[in-house]
Amino acid sequence: MDRATFFSPRYAHGVSLDRSMIADVRSLSDPELRRLVILAQDLLERRGAGRVPDGAKITYRREEVRCGKANCTRCPHGPYWYAYWREDGRLRSRYLGSAKAGRSPGNEPEPESGADGTTGR
Repeated sequence: MDRATFFSPRYAHGVSLDRSMIADVRSLSDPELRRLVILAQDLLERRGAGRVPDGAKITYRREEVRCGKANCTRCPHGPYWYAYWREDGRLRSRYLGSAKAGRSPGNEPEPESGADGTTGR
């Protein structure tokens, strides 16, 4: 099996994948690529990836995000809720949803937040 290391600006390390798989993914149309992403996310969720471990101390943060498009006049976008926790010595995060209209993570009453948008749980 001929393998190649794929480097992405999102990740600090390369990911080793079969060259033919990389070529096949690169040849997909935009709608096919979106369906592949949905499939991969579903598989990861079924395997438990991205779940917050039991007993982890979670910090919720309301954040605004820049989309990275050079001509975007609506940046930053949001606000959105994110959960942060430590797992195996690494800081992990998970997108929880929109923070618009008083929504809070987990459909709870909106917690009091600090000046930087953080809440401790």
